[in-house]
Amino acid sequence: MTREEKSQVIEALTAQLADNPNIYLADISGLNAGSTSDLRRACYKANVQLHVVKNTLLAKAMEASDKEFGDLPSVLKGNTSVMYSETGNAPAKVIKNFRKKSDKPLLKGAFIAEAIYIGDEQLDMLVEIKSKDEVIGDIIGLLQSPAKNVISALKSSGGKLAGILKTLSEKEG
Repeated sequence: MTREEKSQVIEALTAQLADNPNIYLADISGLNAGSTSDLRRACYKANVQLHVVKNTLLAKAMEASDKEFGDLPSVLKGNTSVMYSETGNAPAKVIKNFRKKSDKPLLKGAFIAEAIYIGDEQLDMLVEIKSKDEVIGDIIGLLQSPAKNVISALKSSGGKLAGILKTLSEKEG
């Protein structure tokens, strides 16, 4: 690879790092061609982009990026694949589901909403991270709950009041 080709790859990686809020680094070494193809298919279905990268080029792209990757470049050893996603927990779910059949991919680290996670032991926690839409849904549900209780109470109280009035009018009649 010439210097010009390397600089083009670094520029492309830097742009991808800038455009994606959630970045996972994984080790998929040891997967055969069929398993790798299955992993790519699973990523595609989950709207996750998967790219195998050279560690040195990714490290230079991280350095050139506006984002603060902290200790994340320290995991750039051996085979590295980058997973990009709009949803913070989508790559973690893909990795966890795929590992039901295989011991790979291993999570090296992740950059999610400006937070850094290092190590495969973080996987279960990352699966539990809620997406923006899930958090908004939870908030709307919480906001609707008190209103539903008030409406329910008014409806049931109105029914009780009508029943009492009906009983009283029957007794008088």
